[in-house]
Amino acid sequence: MNKEPKKNIDQLKHYTISLKFFFKAFWKTILTWVVIVTFIVIAIHYKVDKTVIGGAVVIFGIISSAFVGLLNIIGLVPLIGPLVAKILALPLFWLINALGYFASIVAIKRGYSTEVVNYRILTVVLLVGIVIGFILGKII
Repeated sequence: MNKEPKKNIDQLKHYTISLKFFFKAFWKTILTWVVIVTFIVIAIHYKVDKTVIGGAVVIFGIISSAFVGLLNIIGLVPLIGPLVAKILALPLFWLINALGYFASIVAIKRGYSTEVVNYRILTVVLLVGIVIGFILGKII
């Protein structure tokens, strides 16, 4: 009777990842995101233009593969993580978001700034709906 709980604990240890192993495997990604977040906080504190901050983060994130590393970490979350990672990698998801930005640029140049806010909110709701629908479709 005493061996059964020990066996279950050994099986559980086999299928779980230790925090030490996690940091050892993803130390570069974690360090990169610490640098990015630190840069953002310092830049906001010194009132740097938000477009400069965003551009620098995107360029640094692409060069250092920070976004891919973050997607890998998200993929480790049981059940939902692989689905979210799969959705975020879908070209359709990126295409819808890019079209939203291009339409926003055209609308802002024509003077429809308040409508653009409503449009972007609807676009984000649509993308979140796609993510939730994809997850529910895979689970069910």
